[in-house]
Amino acid sequence: MGKTIYFLSDLHLGAETVPPADRLERERRVVRWLDRIKPDAAALYLLGDILDYWYEYRYVVPRGFARFFGKIAEFTDAGIEVHWFIGNHDIWIFDYLPSELGIIVHRSPCLLSLGRYTAYLAHGDGLGRTPFSFRFIRRIFRSRFCQALYAAIHPRWTVPFAHCWSVHSRTSGVDLPYQGEEGEFLVRYAQEYGRVHPVPHIDFFIFGHRHIMLDLMLAKDCRVVILGDWIHHFSFARFDGERLVLEQDLESEEN
Repeated sequence: MGKTIYFLSDLHLGAETVPPADRLERERRVVRWLDRIKPDAAALYLLGDILDYWYEYRYVVPRGFARFFGKIAEFTDAGIEVHWFIGNHDIWIFDYLPSELGIIVHRSPCLLSLGRYTAYLAHGDGLGRTPFSFRFIRRIFRSRFCQALYAAIHPRWTVPFAHCWSVHSRTSGVDLPYQGEEGEFLVRYAQEYGRVHPVPHIDFFIFGHRHIMLDLMLAKDCRVVILGDWIHHFSFARFDGERLVLEQDLESEEN
């Protein structure tokens, strides 16, 4: 097993805004990237919105993502830990993917020890000061009672609704260009968190959600890293035991 830890977010596999042929090719590209990192991977952290929409029913499995799921199963079968942080698009992961793929699901931010460093990991939605409307909708989406009502509706109605909501979600701010330190709510959240929680010291704040590539020094010993996406950037971060580096998959076009 390798020694490198990888961080990836916002693949949005299955997004309806992408033509079907491109959706399949994007999934294949992710799988090829996973093949390349597998020999030296110690762990893989998926920081949310890996799927553009997912709802686990008790007796049926939504179609799609066979190649990606198969590759994740290869990682866990090989003893490589795969951690999946739910985002605002793949919020409804229950027991099927953990039991079938062997992933470890996180429903809230967590701290990760990276040797002599400490990282704060989160998808990013719901952090800091958020509008009441967002908090209200988020509470509905996370309500067990509302989830049971939603599951009772036939998928022919719920799936189109979910994809329409997904398009609305991406046009509500996550695809905006970099807004500057004062304008980026995840940067402000990291700054405030460090003031309120001085112990333990956080060396790296690692987020998804915003669809921008950002590696910002908050202080000489604290960085904010926003992982980008696999819609425009094809980006990821890796930690080799000493350095955390934000990179892009520069797969050649003939592949």
